[in-house]
Amino acid sequence: MSQAKVNGVDIEFEIFGRDSDPAILLIMGYAAQLTLWPEPMCRGLADKGFRVIRFDNRDVGKSTHLMEEPAPDSAVLMNKLMTGQPFEIPYSLDDMAADAVGLLDAIGIEQAHIVGASMGGMIAQLVAVNHPSRARSLISIMSTTGRRDLPPAKPEVMAALVTPPASTRRDDLIESAVRTWRVIGSPGYPRTDTEIRKLAEEEVDRTPYEPTGFARQMAAIIAAPPRNEILKGVRAPTLVIHGADDPLLPVAGGEDTAASIPGAELIVIPGAGHEFPDSLISTYVRHIGDFVSKVEARVKTS
Repeated sequence: MSQAKVNGVDIEFEIFGRDSDPAILLIMGYAAQLTLWPEPMCRGLADKGFRVIRFDNRDVGKSTHLMEEPAPDSAVLMNKLMTGQPFEIPYSLDDMAADAVGLLDAIGIEQAHIVGASMGGMIAQLVAVNHPSRARSLISIMSTTGRRDLPPAKPEVMAALVTPPASTRRDDLIESAVRTWRVIGSPGYPRTDTEIRKLAEEEVDRTPYEPTGFARQMAAIIAAPPRNEILKGVRAPTLVIHGADDPLLPVAGGEDTAASIPGAELIVIPGAGHEFPDSLISTYVRHIGDFVSKVEARVKTS
C-alpha cells in the first residue's frame, strides 16, 4: 500500500491492475476502512481489465486522523440542524469528495469511474456533481440522496452503530464489530459466525480504535443537505445498486438516487443487506464490470 498527501492529509491507498487500464476509484463508507472493499472484488474487477484503487477516507484506517479537530456530538448537531440553529463541523462530504479527486491527481489519473458504498456513495455523488470532468461514470451502492423524509434505519441497527464498545480491549472491540455485522447483514446471503468474527478481527487489528474520527465523519453526513436537486445536473452515466433488504439505508434511498439522476440505471439485489458478503462478490463484480465496460465502449466510439 502507499500514501499520498491530499488536501493537507495523508491518504492510504492500494491499487490493483495495470496502469494502462481504465481506472475505477472505490470510496468506502462511514467508519469503514479500505479493506471493506473485499480484495477478491478488487482483483475480480482488475481481471476484467480495470485499474482499481481503494483508499482510507480521512479520519479512518491508516489515513490521517484529524485529532486536533473537535468530535461533534451527533445528537446536539442534529438538534441544531432541526431547529435552524447555526453550527460548525470539522469538514464536509464535499471536502471528502475533494480528497477523492485529490487522490486521482496524486496518482496521475485524469478521469475515473467513481464507485461509492454507503457514505462513500454520497461522496461519489458529490464527485460527479462538484468535479464532473473527473467522473467517467458514477456507481452509487447502498447509499441515498439524504432526503429527510426517506425511511430510516431499523432501530436495532442504529443502536448497534451508536453503542460504544464495552472497553477498548481487543475482545470487546471485536464483539462490538460482530454485533454490527450481524444486524446489517444480508438475510439472503448470511455469513457464518466464523466469517463474521474473522471480518471483525481483521477490522480491529488493522488500526487502533479511534472513535473521534467516526464522530467527525458522522457530523459530515448529518450536516449534508439533501442532494436531489443537484443530482439532476449529473451527466455522467450512472448505475445505482441497492440491497432489497438493507436495514441501514433502506432501498428507498437507492430508488430516490436513481430517480434523481437523469438516465440512471437501478439494480436491486434481493436478499442483500448493507455489506459485501463473499457470496455476493461475483454479483457485484459482474454488475460493476459490465456497466463500466459499457461506458468504456461508448467512450471509444464517441
